[in-house]
Formats: sequence, C-alpha cells, structure tokens
Amino acid sequence: MTSVASRPGPRSHHESFLQKWRRITWSDRVILCEGMVFLSLSSLAITAMPSRIVQRTATWNSRRAVPSPQERLAILARTRWAVLACARRVPWRAVCYQQGLAAQWMLRRRGIPSVLYYGAAPDEEKGLLVHVWVRDGEIDVIGGEGASRFAVLATFPAQSDCNL
Repeated sequence: MTSVASRPGPRSHHESFLQKWRRITWSDRVILCEGMVFLSLSSLAITAMPSRIVQRTATWNSRRAVPSPQERLAILARTRWAVLACARRVPWRAVCYQQGLAAQWMLRRRGIPSVLYYGAAPDEEKGLLVHVWVRDGEIDVIGGEGASRFAVLATFPAQSDCNL
C-alpha cells in the first residue's frame, strides 16, 4: 500500500495565516477554498442528512475523463493536502468521516473513481472504533495510515472485493 505525500509544511510555525496565504500560488488558494467548501458541506451533510443519502453522494460519478497517471498522482496529493490543511483549521471537529467525504467528492469531481471505505475495529478501552478512509486503487488518500486494523464494513461505491 502506498500513500500520497502531504505537501511540505509551513516554513515557520510563527508565520501568520495571511503570510502563508500570500506565499502560496493561486492554484493552491483555489484548491484550499474548494477543500474548505467541501469539508463544510460534508460536515453539514453528516449532521443533517440521513446516512443513506450521505452514502449515495459518495458514489456520484463525474462525466470528466480519468486523468493521466501523472496528473492523477498530483491531484491525489493536492486533494489530501487541501483537506488536511482545512480540517486542522476549522472551528468544528472535522475527523475521518468529514475528511473522507470531502476528499471523495473532490476526487470524483475530477474524474478519479476513488472509493470511500467505512470500517470498524474492537478496542479494549473504547469498545468499538469506526474509521473512514479514501483510496484510489492501491493509493491511500485520506485516513489510510491506520486503516489496516479496521475490518471493512462498507465501501462507497460498493466494491465486490474490498482487499486492503
């Protein structure tokens, strides 16, 4: 299993948001804004909509052509970077489900047929843990770091073979 690398971190932890914003390119600004919109929409959808409808949105297919392998890897890395950067900065809890759904929407919008996985694992202290992660083929996009310990309960879209 491979994972897309995150973008490099900020040059300084003391850099203000405005300084960071001025330093990044316009294309990075656009994808960050898109990440914030989709993260906000995913949080709202998870809170306000029945799960069957939220799950159906994760299977939406774009009419765009699938990008080339090089473009695809760049899109995966930029999507991961944008969603994780936004999730760290929102004033609400944006954990794996919100992040995964936002990334899924962003990728599928670009013609990448990614899969959102929903899994569970027993935990001695907390009982049952659940986790959501997104993959494109064998590449982990969001949440894949600890996914191997979770049993797959469902995939969106449904997969006949859910090998991790």
